Amino acid sequence: MKLSVLLDRARDHALPVIANISDDDLTKPTPCADYDVSALLDHLLHVVVEFQKLAVKQDADFSHTPNYPQWREQFPAETQKLVEAWGQPGADEGIAGNMQLPAQTVGGLALLDLTIHAWDLAQATGQSFEPDTEVFDEVSNLVAQMGPTAIEWNVFKPPVEAPAGASPMQQLLARTGRDPRWSA
Repeated sequence: MKLSVLLDRARDHALPVIANISDDDLTKPTPCADYDVSALLDHLLHVVVEFQKLAVKQDADFSHTPNYPQWREQFPAETQKLVEAWGQPGADEGIAGNMQLPAQTVGGLALLDLTIHAWDLAQATGQSFEPDTEVFDEVSNLVAQMGPTAIEWNVFKPPVEAPAGASPMQQLLARTGRDPRWSA
């Protein structure tokens, strides 16, 4: 399935989570120990913006995360731009900017962040989240492929043991080093 279609489906599942985050939620902890809800929103929006650049083979800058005070308005618009950027002819071909990885893999990383961080934000704010089935399959394959490298780059923590009877999503989360039982 085309990457832009998967990104659009991931966006469709993330937008309700983002829309239901209240101002009272912004200081709550998240499964990402380094981020509260506000900081994770900034991080995710920054990822969305920078991965637009990578789709057109420009360099991305992840050296700092800006504050996005207008995240409620920006998130729907910027995720739409992300989908459009990765839908352009050739976006998923060649090498993507300064990440020096195949563009298809880099686009998959955007899909991964959008999916996993939507779960993080849902957990932190008491919402439910289930990704699209095909998005889940693509993200799961990418985690299997990129796991050791992602740990080396400090993108994932070492895998944790999933609970007995864990769902496929819980197993995926455990492979990224998240506690699938985490709750606020």
